[in-house]
Amino acid sequence: MSKVRSYLSLIKFSHTIFAMPFALIGFFLGVFEYTSVVPGWHTLVFPPQFDWMALLRKLGLVVLCMVFARSAAMAFNRYLDRHFDARNPRTAIREVPAGVITPKNALLFTLVNCFLFVITTYFINSICFYLSPVALAVVLGYSYTKRFTPFCHLILGAGLSLAPIGAYLAVTGSFALLPILFSVTVIFWVSGFDIIYALQDVEFDKSNQLYSIPAWLGKGHALRVSEFLHLLSAAAVVYAGKYGQFGWLYWAGVLVFCGMLVYQHSVVKPNDLRRVNLAFMTANGIASVIFAVFVIADLFISKI
Repeated sequence: MSKVRSYLSLIKFSHTIFAMPFALIGFFLGVFEYTSVVPGWHTLVFPPQFDWMALLRKLGLVVLCMVFARSAAMAFNRYLDRHFDARNPRTAIREVPAGVITPKNALLFTLVNCFLFVITTYFINSICFYLSPVALAVVLGYSYTKRFTPFCHLILGAGLSLAPIGAYLAVTGSFALLPILFSVTVIFWVSGFDIIYALQDVEFDKSNQLYSIPAWLGKGHALRVSEFLHLLSAAAVVYAGKYGQFGWLYWAGVLVFCGMLVYQHSVVKPNDLRRVNLAFMTANGIASVIFAVFVIADLFISKI
């Protein structure tokens, strides 16, 4: 059990709370059909014939894909950054630099999860299987970006933004604008709060030739960039609501989501980083979970 806890800590399993709710949004969007009810007006409707057992099976496969892809990405990040983590007092206690998990085992864990991810997509549909290497390239490739670009936060956002699109593809086998709008929401939301999280390592990043928006622009300007990205995220989620013709429950979820964006910027200041973790984990965890609950509830209450 101690080994299991170590690996769960290695991959920060609790951080699954960020992308998983948006994957569920994408999944249930795929359950509904976006169709023309009258000329010039479209809406989401629940198909009259539906196989609930097939739905639950596919939902289980989507959840497994999320777990495997994210576990591979986090383990690879810890493996690749082990030397930097060992030199940073904030991260020296992580499992690989602390010697709890060997680099070899972290890499092996990465490869096993990559394999399981690809195999799981095979049992979903052909498009998910063919695109699985692309998804892995994005989520694994993020770990290299801090070595050469301050826009690494956007790459992280892009990696997590695959969740709603991928889940939608798992159900429908095709692309659509609505799940893409939720993916755009995730890109700007995640990159914005990752900039806040990176405020903790400005001096370390500078001294080790690592790139980030805070190390590049300074803490004050970095927070302005984060605010702008979160404004774009809010705009995307509002547009998605209008485009999808959602009901009042969706808009209640939007209020919570946007409220948490405002809250995290109210508690983190350039000269006061004591509540960074509160902004990072608590505010964003509440934002994603509550928003997803309201969106999915709106789908089933107003569209059936």
